[in-house]
Amino acid sequence: MVHTKPRQEQRALDNLQRQGYPCFLPMVPVERVRNGRVQVEQQALFPRYLFIRLGSGRDALAWAPVRSTLGVTRLVTFGHQPARVPSGLVEQLQRQVAELCAAPQPLFQPGQAVRITHGPFAGLECVYQMPDGNQRALVLLTLMQRPVTVAVPVQHIRAA
Repeated sequence: MVHTKPRQEQRALDNLQRQGYPCFLPMVPVERVRNGRVQVEQQALFPRYLFIRLGSGRDALAWAPVRSTLGVTRLVTFGHQPARVPSGLVEQLQRQVAELCAAPQPLFQPGQAVRITHGPFAGLECVYQMPDGNQRALVLLTLMQRPVTVAVPVQHIRAA
């Protein structure tokens, strides 16, 4: 495993692959609010870490150049030996990441407590119900001791 600099996993991956090291960086799609819009972005499953195959014996690539690669902080080691991860685990991760890439992880889950940040209901806590159209969400508010479903712009709610 390789420990990378903050938010430089992709840079480290590109540079290591250019040097001939087989690497794997598990990335999953996640919904984020950017500039007032919901966008799907790729996010590292294990921030600041990526998997690298170093090998052993005479045919193995040298380990020393890994430390000086752009984007890399250090090689994860136990004592003086690089940390080893069973190849079956990496293969299983690759399969699971492929399944996760089929649908992005939603910004909010139904039933999750959220808080409205803007508008006439600002500061009220409510329960997220589901997405409603392009940039809106349905939330369940309690007004005058009754549950009321309200459509709110997604960028105006945050996890409580």
